[in-house]
Amino acid sequence: MKTKSLRSLFFLPLVFSAAMLAGCAVSSSNAPPASDEVRQVLAPSGKLRVAVYVGSPTSIIPAATPADTRGVGYELGRELARRLGVPFEPVVFPKNAESLASIKEGKSDITFTNATAERAKDMDFSQPFLDVERGFLVGPKSPVQRQEELDKPGSRIGASIGSTTEAILNRQFKNMKIVLTPTLKAATDMLAAGQLDAFATNKAILYEMSDALPGSRVLPGEWGFEHFGAGIPKGREAGQAYVRQFIADAKADGTVARAAQRAGVRGVVVPK
Repeated sequence: MKTKSLRSLFFLPLVFSAAMLAGCAVSSSNAPPASDEVRQVLAPSGKLRVAVYVGSPTSIIPAATPADTRGVGYELGRELARRLGVPFEPVVFPKNAESLASIKEGKSDITFTNATAERAKDMDFSQPFLDVERGFLVGPKSPVQRQEELDKPGSRIGASIGSTTEAILNRQFKNMKIVLTPTLKAATDMLAAGQLDAFATNKAILYEMSDALPGSRVLPGEWGFEHFGAGIPKGREAGQAYVRQFIADAKADGTVARAAQRAGVRGVVVPK
C-alpha cells in the first residue's frame, strides 16, 4: 500500500494541524462523551486513523492546508475524532481498494465507503449516511447519449480495480466489456485518449472526473445506488453503538449535508 509518499506529499502539515484541532476543539454534539472503553476500542493507538482515498469527494480531495481539504469521509472522520477527544490522522491511499484493505488488516480505524455485503465480511458498518447514484461518464468525442447505448459487444467500460462496480455491471449489462483501471486519474486519461468508451462508478466521482476532462459528460439516468456507511474493523463491536449514534447525529445536525456541500458532491441524497 503506497501511503507513505502520498502522506508526505499532502499531509505532513495536515496531520499535525488536524490532530491539534481535534484535541482542542469543543464538540457541538449533544451526545454523551465517549467512555474510556469506547475511545480505546475505536482509537487503540491513541489517535483516530481514518482511511481515505484520493480523487473522490465522498472520501478526500487533498489540498495544501486543512482548511482547503475537502471530502465527506475526511470531514466525518475529523468530526468523529473531535467527539472522541483524540487526535485525527487521515491515512491517504491512491485507491479505495487499499483503504479497504487497511481496515481489514486493522491498520486504519474507520473508513466511510459504499457498504456492500461483500465488504461487510471484513468490517462492521453503520447505517447509511449517503445514497449515491451510479452512472457512466463518456469522453469528449463520444456520440453516446443514453446509458443503454453502451450495452453492446465491443463497448469498453472502465471500472476501478477492487470496486464493486465490475460485478454489478456484469449482472445488469450483458454485452459490454469491462476494463479495469488502477486509479481514477488513469481512467480519466484513458477516456481522454479514447481507450475507454465510458467509465462507470458513482456519480459523485464521475462529476469530479468530468470537471477535470473538458467536454466529457455524465450520462442522464442511473443504474443503481451506492449506500455509504462508516466501516470499522471486525473485533471492535464495543464501539459500534457509538459510531451508529455519531452517524445519526451527523445526519440530524447537518454535519453530513455540510460536508457534502463543501466537497461539491453531486448525485447524492442524505437518507433519513
